[in-house]
This record gives sequence, structure tokens and C-alpha cells, in this order.
Amino acid sequence: MILPWDQTSKPLMLAPMQGLTNCALRSLFVEWVRPDVVFTEFVRVRPGSKQPMSAADLREVTSTHREVPLVVQLVGSDQKALVAAAQIAQDQGARHININMGCPRGRMTSGAGGGALLKYPSCLPELLHAVRGVVHGSLSVKMRSGYDTPGQIFTLLPMFEDVGLDFLILHARTVKEKYGGQADHTVSAEVVRQTTLPVIVNGDINSAAQGNDVLTSTNAAGLMLGRGAICSPLLFQRLRGKGSIKPGREERAEELAYYLRELVSRYQKLFHGNTQILYKLKEVVCFILDTDFAPQIKAMKRSKTMEEFLGHLDQIG
Repeated sequence: MILPWDQTSKPLMLAPMQGLTNCALRSLFVEWVRPDVVFTEFVRVRPGSKQPMSAADLREVTSTHREVPLVVQLVGSDQKALVAAAQIAQDQGARHININMGCPRGRMTSGAGGGALLKYPSCLPELLHAVRGVVHGSLSVKMRSGYDTPGQIFTLLPMFEDVGLDFLILHARTVKEKYGGQADHTVSAEVVRQTTLPVIVNGDINSAAQGNDVLTSTNAAGLMLGRGAICSPLLFQRLRGKGSIKPGREERAEELAYYLRELVSRYQKLFHGNTQILYKLKEVVCFILDTDFAPQIKAMKRSKTMEEFLGHLDQIG
């Protein structure tokens, strides 16, 4: 078994989030809070194309983050294209490949795949066997507990073991639930009990207390942090017992000010023009939910210019 983390510890991973976890944001997280593993944004695999990846996705695949392992996440449904994309990613230096089987926006008919793959479970063994045949490092899937019923995952666990997956990432909602309600980590715990694969648990981990409770109740191999980490990058450190479990207003103001100013600087190097930079910043700010700074956050989301955005940021700290 090949894993992208040290098996003597329970890894904390930064989730792949489309439009958010680009190489600039990942580099900030790596340098600042050092997740144990980071993922690319979704690499959309195009069927019927000589080049199954876009040029932008190829740049993401080849980005490096010091010693923190990078997992390339592929989203698609065409077996031939997924195999080709996995080979290309490895040719570019990728060591770890993940197949997205959880995104609720996926459509089999367009080749998008994602959570829609769970509508066609009979297709999965052949598809995963084919990708496993060309992946020399770790191969994993990130999935929901089912398409419309959370019990579906239990029917798939023997197949995942048989095709030779190295680990499984579970977001304990169904595809149809999207992001509504609460992630059901009783399902996560049962999956951990029923499989020999390491299970990384994802979903509604927004504080150190929640993360510690999920680790204890599920006995998972580790945690994947998504929206909670985008809201508060220091969640990684708090889960490691560093800093306040529940930060006060002053500490949170310092964290937010540093976070957003660093993103401004890094986005200026990655994106072109203030319009695009402002749009990307707003995508991040939409996940920041602090009631202490609600007026400033609301104003930043409504900003028409970078100057206006930075002015509201100055009011935080």
C-alpha cells in the first residue's frame, strides 16, 4: 500500500474545492499551516480529445509544495480519457491520483463524472481497474456515502478493496443532499469498521472540537478539511493542539487580515487584472462566516474595486 502521508500519524488534508484550492492558495496553506496532504482543484478530463487536460490543469498538476504531497484529483466518466489523464499527470511528476466520485454537479452524459458515477455502480469496477493499471503511486477515490441513499457505499467497499485502492475519502452525505443538512458520521464510523482501507473523513468539520469528536467517534485514519479550513486556515493548527481551541476576536482578526492580504499578494502573481483577482478573493470570502466581522465581510463581498475591498479589509485588522 502506497500512501501520501506518514502512517504514524493521523493526517489532516486540505480538500479539493473548485475555484478555491488553486496553487496560490495551496502554497499559502503549505507555508503557513502545513496540511499533511493537499489536492489540486478538479482536473476535468475531457473525453474524445487528444489532450484530455487543459493547459491550466497541466500547470496545476506540475505545481509543487515543498515536502507536502500533492494529490491530483481527476473528474470524468470516460475510462479511456481518465487512463490517459492519469498517465499524463504521472509523466508531469504526479505521484498520487484521486478519482472524484462525490461532486454533486457531475453529469455522466457530459463526461463530467463526479457524484453521478454513483448512479452507475456496475461501470465502476472496470473503470477503476483500468486506472489502477497505469497508476504507480497511490490511487484513491473521494466519494459521497451514496447517490441518493447513504447505504450505497457499503455495497462498494469490497470492490474498492479488490481493485487495489490505497485509501478512501468519505464525505458523509449523499450526492442528492449536496451540502444541505449535516454530514452523518455514524455512516463514516461504520465504513471504517467494514473496510481494511484507510478512511479519511470529510464533512462539517468547522472547529477543532468537531474534528476531535469525529476522529474519536469514527476511528478514521485522518480528516479532510474543506469549507472549515477555507473559513479559518488555522483550524489545522488548532487540531494539532497549537493555539486556542476557540479563538477570540483579536486572534481571529489577526488571522483573517494576514490570510486575505497574503491571498491578494499571491493572486496578483497568478491571475490577470484586478477584476479577476477581486472575483477570486470574493469566492474565498463567501466561506468566511464570523459574526464579529459580518459587516466587513458583507462589504468585501459587495466591493466593486480592489481599493474598496482592501479598505474594508483594513477595518478588520
